[in-house]
Amino acid sequence: MSPKRLLAVFIARNKEFLRDRSALAWNILFPVLIVGGFAIAFSGESMDVYKVALYQDNGNEQAAGQEFLKTDYIQFIETDDLARAITNVERHQVDMLLDRNTQHYWVNTTSPKGYMLERVLKGTIGNAFTRQEVTGGEIRYVDWLLPGVIGMNMMFSALFGVGYVLVRYRKNGVLKRLKATPLSAVEFLTAQVASRMLLIMSVVVVVYFGTDFFVDFAMFGSYFNLFLIFALGAISLVSLGLLIASRTASEEFAGGILNVVSWPMMFLSGVWFSLEGTATWVQKLALIFPLTHVTSAARAIMIDGASLAQLSGHITALLAMTVAFLLLGAISFKWE
Repeated sequence: MSPKRLLAVFIARNKEFLRDRSALAWNILFPVLIVGGFAIAFSGESMDVYKVALYQDNGNEQAAGQEFLKTDYIQFIETDDLARAITNVERHQVDMLLDRNTQHYWVNTTSPKGYMLERVLKGTIGNAFTRQEVTGGEIRYVDWLLPGVIGMNMMFSALFGVGYVLVRYRKNGVLKRLKATPLSAVEFLTAQVASRMLLIMSVVVVVYFGTDFFVDFAMFGSYFNLFLIFALGAISLVSLGLLIASRTASEEFAGGILNVVSWPMMFLSGVWFSLEGTATWVQKLALIFPLTHVTSAARAIMIDGASLAQLSGHITALLAMTVAFLLLGAISFKWE
C-alpha cells in the first residue's frame, strides 16, 4: 500500500465533497433543524402519561398493591434492575418505582407526576408501602432524541455519501480509469473510508456542540467515550455503504437498495421511539443494524453515564460488523 497514492485519493474526495456546498450545508442543517424542532415542540408541559416501574413483580397476583395495578391511565413497566430503575426515577424517566415484594416505593420529590401517583397509591391501598425519596433533574425527550438524530444523520451520510458516490464513479467510468493507474482497490477503498470518516465526525462534533449551546443537553458520561462510539458507528456504516456499492453499476438500483436498508434501520433502531415494550422478535431483529448499537450506546453514555466496559456488547457488535462489511466489500469490489 502506497501512503502517497492513498493520500492523493483521500484529499481529492474531501475536495469533491467540500465543493458541493448544498450537500455540506444539508449534512449540518438537517440534524440541527430536527433537534431544534423537537426541542420547541416538547418545551411545554409534559403529556399526562404516568409510568410506574414494577421491580420483581413476575405477575404475582398475591403480592401487595394489586388494586393499584388496576388504575387506569398508568403504564406499568416490569424491570429486573433495581439500581437502573431508581436512576430512571431520579431522572423523571419513570414517575414511580414499586417493589411489591419488599413493599417499598420510590418517588422523585421534584416530580409533579410522582406526587399525584403517590396520592393515588395511598388512596388505593393506604400505607401498606414504605416511601423512599430520590431527587434529580428531568431527562427531556430532546435529550433522549439527540443520539438517535446524530446516528441517523451519520447513516444517511455514510450510505449515500459512499455507496451512491461509488456507483456514480463506476457508471461514469471514473473507476475504470483509476483501474489503469497503480492505485490498488485496497488503497482506493481505504481512502474513501478515511475521507468519509473525517467528514462525518467533523459534522457530528459541529452538530453536537452547536445544538448543545442552545439546548444544553444532559450529559452524564465521558465525551471521549461518546466520540469513540460515534466513530465506531460511522466506520461500520461507511463499511456497509461500501459493501452495497461494491458491485452495483446502476444508480437507480443502488438508490433502491440504499433506501431498503436505511429506512427499516431508521425505524427499528430506536431513533424516534424506544423499543421497550415491543415484541421480542422486533427487539432482536433491531440488533442486526449498526445504528441500533450506536444509538443505544450513545444514549447510555449521555443519560446513564455508562462506561466502555458496560458497553462492551455494543462495541463488539460494531467491530464485528465493520470487519465483516469491509471483508465482503473488498472481496466483491469491482472497478467496472
